[in-house]
Amino acid sequence: MCDLLWSDPQDFPGRAPSKRGVGVQFGPDVTRAFCERTGVQYIVRSHEVKPDGYEVAHNGQCITVFSAPNYCDTMGNRGAFITVRGDDLTPKFTTYEAVDHPRMKPMAYASSLFGFL
Repeated sequence: MCDLLWSDPQDFPGRAPSKRGVGVQFGPDVTRAFCERTGVQYIVRSHEVKPDGYEVAHNGQCITVFSAPNYCDTMGNRGAFITVRGDDLTPKFTTYEAVDHPRMKPMAYASSLFGFL
């Protein structure tokens, strides 16, 4: 389960060393076998920046959702979230752009918390 959630999908079958240097990359055959073994239609994962905020791969069985728009203020990606309702498990995606940060000093909102220490 950890390899599936922390590793990345690849286009070709099987497993391969991860481009990140940790974990593995897994192919559509790995995703299909996991879904069949566990009785799920698809998996939803995160922890990988996607330009549109999400990506559907492996014949619809591997969905990546990344909610942080303009990751680290440098990537220019959209953010997204997924909605699944009722007996129809068809995923619906909502995407959004980043907004400017509020003009305040870092950690300014936490200054009152330090008085309790």
